[in-house]
Amino acid sequence: MLIPLYDHNPVDKTPIVTYSLIAMNVLVWVGLQGVGIDPMFAKSICQFGLVSGDLLGTIPEGTRIPLTPTLVCQLDGSPDPHTLITSMFMHGGWLHLIGNMWFLWIFGDNVENSLGRVKFLLFYLACGLAASVTQIATDAQSVVPMVGASGAIGGIMGAYIVLHPRTRVKSLLFLLFFVTIIEVPAVLILGIWFLTQLLSGLPELGSVNKGGVAFWAHIGGFVAGAGLVLLLKPRQQLLKLRR
Repeated sequence: MLIPLYDHNPVDKTPIVTYSLIAMNVLVWVGLQGVGIDPMFAKSICQFGLVSGDLLGTIPEGTRIPLTPTLVCQLDGSPDPHTLITSMFMHGGWLHLIGNMWFLWIFGDNVENSLGRVKFLLFYLACGLAASVTQIATDAQSVVPMVGASGAIGGIMGAYIVLHPRTRVKSLLFLLFFVTIIEVPAVLILGIWFLTQLLSGLPELGSVNKGGVAFWAHIGGFVAGAGLVLLLKPRQQLLKLRR
């Protein structure tokens, strides 16, 4: 296992949007999700999580989703398109939040620096939407609420691997009981991450109401990010950045 610690890739502008996105996710976790404590936490998942079957109308009205032993989310049969956006700012636990914000902190500033603040914000939201659409396409009848910024951050990692493939990333390496710190190029650590998502997601194709990690959201976000950054950055600028 490789966990990135920081990259050797300074920026020349303060990454205001990256910092703001981190702050917004934390504020939602504290103010809306009650730092993971029920009933506030479960209610937030029910109201703002993305349920594929509810959005597409592929599951019956009145379907009940048990979130806790005492709280059940009942679907009213009316699609909630706002959950395509709100679900990006929700999380399923402390580790989920910290992990996502850590990756956003490491890789977001350089992508923002390359695209500019307005483009970066639109890029982030577009990657999050692409991630959700990809996950929905793999399980259109799911009643499992999907939450997390992972898809949008996957898009940032996809853009980073295009923009800065050779940048050295200081990483923590876990190999059984052996732990050390090494430096690896971004293309290696992010490539391993993407391959892991792909190998984990392939066995889930065709299964219904799969819970746990939304691997296909990660895959969709990553591919969208790599593709979008190629459209947003002129070829000459890309070649200059990758030297």
